[in-house]
Amino acid sequence: MPMVLDNLIHVTDDSFETDVLNAGQPVLVDYWAEWCGPCKSIEPILNEISESYRGRLKVAKVDTAKNQRTPAKYAVRALPTLMIFRDGKVQATKLGAVSKSQLTAFIDAAIA
Repeated sequence: MPMVLDNLIHVTDDSFETDVLNAGQPVLVDYWAEWCGPCKSIEPILNEISESYRGRLKVAKVDTAKNQRTPAKYAVRALPTLMIFRDGKVQATKLGAVSKSQLTAFIDAAIA
């Protein structure tokens, strides 16, 4: 069962297929780690996005320190990495911390 915090779901290697690949809507996946400063800096933005896109986009977080199979499968080499999945496939990828306006433009282009 995924843990829900601030309308973000925390996904594990074991729940990734159910929560992301088989989701009935697009999913923004944030690959992050506790030690990653830029990952922490975008967390408030992701919280806002999860609320403003509620019903149109799910936001999921994958802790790469605790879940290593999924980031390896998708060749995640830098943190944070943001990927938008739709119908079980990666639609778009963005590396590094981004501003809210950059993130909304990225999302809007991918889910339009």
